[in-house]
Amino acid sequence: MKHLTTTAVALVMSAGIVMAAGHGPAPMVMAADQDVSNGIVSAESVVAGVNGWLVVHRTDAEMKPGPVVGYAPLRAGENTDVAAILQEDVASGDMLMLMVHAEEGGMSTGVFEYTLGAKEDGPIRIDDKLVMQVITAN
Repeated sequence: MKHLTTTAVALVMSAGIVMAAGHGPAPMVMAADQDVSNGIVSAESVVAGVNGWLVVHRTDAEMKPGPVVGYAPLRAGENTDVAAILQEDVASGDMLMLMVHAEEGGMSTGVFEYTLGAKEDGPIRIDDKLVMQVITAN
C-alpha cells in the first residue's frame, strides 16, 4: 500500500510574508455597514496569518484603497470584535475598506508605519487579492 505524504504549500504574499496553506483558517475580514459617529469602526472577525494590523482606508465606487483613517493591532489567528479608532471624521455614506496589513518591513515592531503605497507594514495579498471588506458608514 502506498503511503501518501502531505506537503504544505506556501503562499508568498507581496509583503514578503510566508504562510502555510492548510494551517488554520484563511485570512479574511468580516464586517458590516455601521454607525461610526462614536469615532470607532469595528469588524466582527478578522483572521490574520501573522501579527499585523486591521487598517481602515477610505474608498469609493472604484474600490481602490485610499488614505488611512484608522488602524488596530491584530494577533496571528482569529481576532473578534476588532475596533479601530478613526483619526479623522467619517460622514454617513462614506465607504471604508477594512484591510489586513502585516507587521513587517518597518523600523519598529508594534508601531504602525504604513503610508499609502509604502512597503512597511503593508497589505497582505492572497492570490494577488487584498484581504479586505468594504463597508458604508451609516
